[in-house]
Amino acid sequence: MFPTPIEKTSLNSQRLYKIALPIALIFWLLPLIAVALTSIRSAGDINAGNYWGWPTSFNMLENYTAVFTNSPIGHYILNSFKVTIPTVIGTLALSCMTGFALGIYKFKGNMLVFFMFVAGNFIPFQILMVPVRDFTLSIGMYNTTMGLALFHIAFQTGFCTLFMRNFIKALPHELIEVARVEGVSEIQIFWYVVMPLMKPAIAALSVLVFTFIWNDYFWATVLTQGADTQPVTAGLASLNGQWVSSWHLVSAGSIVAAMPPVLMFFAMQKHFIAGLTLGAVK
Repeated sequence: MFPTPIEKTSLNSQRLYKIALPIALIFWLLPLIAVALTSIRSAGDINAGNYWGWPTSFNMLENYTAVFTNSPIGHYILNSFKVTIPTVIGTLALSCMTGFALGIYKFKGNMLVFFMFVAGNFIPFQILMVPVRDFTLSIGMYNTTMGLALFHIAFQTGFCTLFMRNFIKALPHELIEVARVEGVSEIQIFWYVVMPLMKPAIAALSVLVFTFIWNDYFWATVLTQGADTQPVTAGLASLNGQWVSSWHLVSAGSIVAAMPPVLMFFAMQKHFIAGLTLGAVK
């Protein structure tokens, strides 16, 4: 049922594994290496067709400076934070409460409500483009960072509820029963008993949701337009000129845009791994 550990396979399999692993890693990293090299190339290199060769000159300082001076990328990054941070907070707050209710209380229709949260994850988001856009227009939330954040909160809460409900359901139910015997209210049980135990799950979800929303491009282009509201993923297109594609500036801007989720992952790496693996070897 489970794959055999590589240490227990034959000697030839181990040798093949040691050869294939670095090759697969190189192929996986190749696009990232190409973007990093392009971000320090000169425009002359790209116009001459030198896409994969060694750069004739290293324009790292010039390219990364031009990204901030020749485009409003700083404002785009600020818009991304305006969308991402409220989405992470709102999604975690709602999913913690819904996960607690669905994981602790047994009531008629529990599985139906849970299914409704989960079912939203199976709807292709492309078919929601027109109705969501029309809805945001009708309520005056189109082309606003708040409207984009509210949509992401609604869309991500289903997945986060699934995660939180399963996490809470695996907690020792005896802790809650003891708290009830002691006369602790349900709100206090949620805040003082369950929430401290959910810290690994909250950390893992915060990294996942932050990365999902920060890297979103589809809804950023559907629900926003212009430098006043567009996040950095949609705003990177402004780094291209009207007649000439400035791929060295686009690559440098992509590296800059990718830094916040990478830094957040490394800052919360310990909690992220603990949240994903907790209970895996129970």
